[in-house]
Amino acid sequence: MGTSQTRAAAGTAHDERAVTAQRCAAQLLCGDQAASAAEVTGRLLAVQAQDPRGARLTIRSRSAGLTAADVDAALDQRSLVVSWLNRGTLHLVRVQDYWWLHPLTTPQMRTGNSRRLAQEGVPPDDAAKAVAAVREALADDGPLTRARLRERVAAAGVRTGGQAMVHILALATIDGLIVRGPMAGKDQAFVLVSDWLGTPPPAPGRESALGKLARRYLAGHAPASDRDLAQWAGIGLRDARLGLAGCGAVQRPDGLAELSGAGRRAQAPLPPPLLLGAFDPLLLGWASREAIVGPHRQIVTVNGLFRPFALAGGVAVATWSFAGGKVALAPFAPLADQTLAALDAQAADVTRFLGAEPAS
Repeated sequence: MGTSQTRAAAGTAHDERAVTAQRCAAQLLCGDQAASAAEVTGRLLAVQAQDPRGARLTIRSRSAGLTAADVDAALDQRSLVVSWLNRGTLHLVRVQDYWWLHPLTTPQMRTGNSRRLAQEGVPPDDAAKAVAAVREALADDGPLTRARLRERVAAAGVRTGGQAMVHILALATIDGLIVRGPMAGKDQAFVLVSDWLGTPPPAPGRESALGKLARRYLAGHAPASDRDLAQWAGIGLRDARLGLAGCGAVQRPDGLAELSGAGRRAQAPLPPPLLLGAFDPLLLGWASREAIVGPHRQIVTVNGLFRPFALAGGVAVATWSFAGGKVALAPFAPLADQTLAALDAQAADVTRFLGAEPAS
């Protein structure tokens, strides 16, 4: 490689590290940490939450002094809820954000939901009957777990085997009837939106909501592109561009967008070594995760599971697991003693944070 090519490659690597550092700062992975689960969730806007432990660990790595029980308490106290939102995936959000994210990100789920219900042997009339059974059960006896709701739907004569019950609950969610609310032992119970969250606030117009979405996304993910926003939120590219235009985003020379006044993140340092949980937002917030994952594709399994991983120097350096109250690290290559010492301290904090968590 010639001198000019070497310099160009070095410049590209430097640019990638700078963008990674800025994104980590936006994600609260370096600098000031949050003081509550709601503060972390508010910065990130929506935290992927089909893995309950992973969602809790997202809070741990971006806050100080909290425990998994604090996250569960926020669910019990109705400041946070979990619902199918962005990309048709379960997300942890603040209650005030649920109200405008739901109508913005769920209508596009309806066609796929109908198709999956049909594949599971639940025709439209049965689907409507199942949703009515869910509503009645929660009105009479809620909050209720999925297992309890399955009994009620089966009693109404609707098929619940295979993945049918999941898609019935997703339909009730799309309809705006239910969310996941308080913890019930190791499970999270479903509740009626009207009972648990009360009267909805005035709904913003669609263009206003898209602008709000773009602004809030950039607050926790900038610098980012229109394609990044579209993929993360599960909206069309045209809507992503409308949102970015409506929020007054600033276009950078590298083609990425950020909020006005975001220059303070320009010289952000890379975060210290961290243990990040399953489905961490650092891997899910942009169209490409190449800068973090590099050649270590085993972090994302063939069936789409995002494994817990260790971050050092802005890149993934290991996967890890937690069993029997202990963290087991699996480095991709030998790690420096200083990095290992920092990850040992992280492992101790993971153990402290999880404590006597419900089995998930």
